[in-house]
Amino acid sequence: MDKKGTIYIVIAVISLGALMLLQYNKTKEINWFESYVPSHKIPYGTYIFNQIIPKLFDGQIEHITIPPFEFLQNNKDISGTYFFVNNQIAFEKTELESLLEWTSKGNILFIASKGFEKKLLDTLNLKTGNLYGGFDVSQLQNHELVNPNLRIQDSITFDRGTYSPYFNEIDTLQTVVVGKFKVEKSENNELKDLNINIIKQKFGEGEIVLSTFPEAFTNYFLLNGNNKDYTTGLISYFEGSPTIYIDNHYKSGKSFYTSPMYIFLNTKELKWAYYTALIGILIYIVFEGKRKQRAVPVVIPLKNQTLAFTRTISDMYFEKSDQKAISEHKINYFLDQLRSNFFISAITFDDTFYTSLAGKSGQSFESVKKLFTYIKHLKNRSQITDTELIELNTLIQKFKADGK
Repeated sequence: MDKKGTIYIVIAVISLGALMLLQYNKTKEINWFESYVPSHKIPYGTYIFNQIIPKLFDGQIEHITIPPFEFLQNNKDISGTYFFVNNQIAFEKTELESLLEWTSKGNILFIASKGFEKKLLDTLNLKTGNLYGGFDVSQLQNHELVNPNLRIQDSITFDRGTYSPYFNEIDTLQTVVVGKFKVEKSENNELKDLNINIIKQKFGEGEIVLSTFPEAFTNYFLLNGNNKDYTTGLISYFEGSPTIYIDNHYKSGKSFYTSPMYIFLNTKELKWAYYTALIGILIYIVFEGKRKQRAVPVVIPLKNQTLAFTRTISDMYFEKSDQKAISEHKINYFLDQLRSNFFISAITFDDTFYTSLAGKSGQSFESVKKLFTYIKHLKNRSQITDTELIELNTLIQKFKADGK
């Protein structure tokens, strides 16, 4: 390589190193994915909530990782509060019926989700709508709890998301309003009236609490001002429950990752060590591969000698004119095929055997009897002519052809 080429390589390596250094020191972007997973510390994870609630309800918390239908089927005598939080929760028909039946026995079903299945809403005589904040991502919402005992002095705000679900129709005779909110930044930039986003309703001997504001349980919300007081007011509806079952099945994010690459790509140092190794391997292949590559020798595959071997053996029999031996081999090979193909344990030369073989092979009784009579005839002969050998081969081939 000449001096000019070496200079180009050095410049490329330095530029690549500088680019990698800039990327390494770049501020990590915030992950705004709505996971709601208890172990996630991202803004929309629920790590802080799941650290706080055991302190408020000591010994009463139980995390459930299996579907609620399976959990309730295996634990029919449990009682308490079943808590669900996710951006979207939609139960199967049988699963919802199982949850409602369990709730009607004096338990509490608490669901925080931006959307609910139609059957649940119809059961409770509810309808939902959405307030859209236009194209501005930082939609500002002000939240409050209706219960005077839970009133919070400071303003409770949330400034993320582009739409706000709410209950636009409720059963006023059965439903108790728990929480309301208003959107200050809307499509026409006017102040919106208070809208219902949390309700409570009696169901049998139990209660159902629905919230269209699951963000109240996320890390981002709890770390903003005194918002934790709002969430504390919500979970006060858990009080009196012997056990609080927190669902970890209906989550948008994964609670654990099976791929080892997740560890590499989510740890800054390991990720860049991995990238550096890949770039080093690529450089090695480009510069060293050309220099040391040799021609791959052509390996001639082994020939199939079966046909040649068969031809040699047949020539030996033919030269000796030993038609008797040839017929014996051919008959034995044919009979062995019959045993394998039709699962015949014993071959006898009688009408019972002929009838059985004819049924299994689809041949006529007469053709089977003719073939085996001829085979029996040749077996009893000490010498066989070429004509008889040809006749034997013709009958066997005809039997095989007709049986396909």
